[in-house]
Amino acid sequence: MMNYGLKDRVVCITGGASGIGRAGALALARDGAHVAIADLRHDDIDKVLAEIRAFGVKATGYALDVRDEEGTKQAVDMFEKELGPIDGLFACAGISRTAPAEALDERDFSDVIDVNLKGLFFTCREIGGRMIKRGKGSMVLIGSLDGLGGHAGRTHYVASKHAVGGVAKNLAIEWGRHGIRVNCIAPAFVDTPLLRANMPPSFIENINDRTPLGRMGMPEEMASAALMLLSDAASYITGVVLPIDGGLTSGFFTRKQGGDYASKKLLEAGVYSE
Repeated sequence: MMNYGLKDRVVCITGGASGIGRAGALALARDGAHVAIADLRHDDIDKVLAEIRAFGVKATGYALDVRDEEGTKQAVDMFEKELGPIDGLFACAGISRTAPAEALDERDFSDVIDVNLKGLFFTCREIGGRMIKRGKGSMVLIGSLDGLGGHAGRTHYVASKHAVGGVAKNLAIEWGRHGIRVNCIAPAFVDTPLLRANMPPSFIENINDRTPLGRMGMPEEMASAALMLLSDAASYITGVVLPIDGGLTSGFFTRKQGGDYASKKLLEAGVYSE
């Protein structure tokens, strides 16, 4: 396994009990970091903490709704009391809901914006203020390819993820002079049981067809990018929104993993075949 040089560092992960957050927690533990988990689901936190501690590192957790400013402060106080000063933040907490724009109600819109944007900012502000006093730190925020374009039926989610990229860039500007780096990763479709349960197989086939690497990403691959950005290997990288998409956004007319099906000449020459 790759080593990112994060041994004995303390990293907080919001939304760390499942999905990309859990993958990040386990990758950090494998690298020797001490991990603090914040998530809504207390039972899931306990399961992940047991997995983390199996690597011989320290871990603690807190059941938190990231929209709760006071709860966020209490969680971070507890994390630093039990593990020490926080060196890194991997902000993964987020929700997604679907509705056509004309039928999107205020409650759903507010819930998505409040969790994905306001909750993320409250976390960054609480931990960032402490990092400023220490003159060092690194943050990786979870954005999305939906923060680089549009996605039908997800106006609220798209708006929130565009905003996450903006938050990363703005905090990078404001906090760079304090020795704090802030970056954002923008995953494409990540292959999880939840995704497969909620997407038609035909759409997954289309994703694979249009992705040059020919498949969806895995949670562990998103975690690897986050660990690199948290580490000293990225010491001069800040304010970046990094797509992790298997090449999906590299072009606009991609089919069959990058074949050129717009050229009659190449088709007739047998370079590509339908």
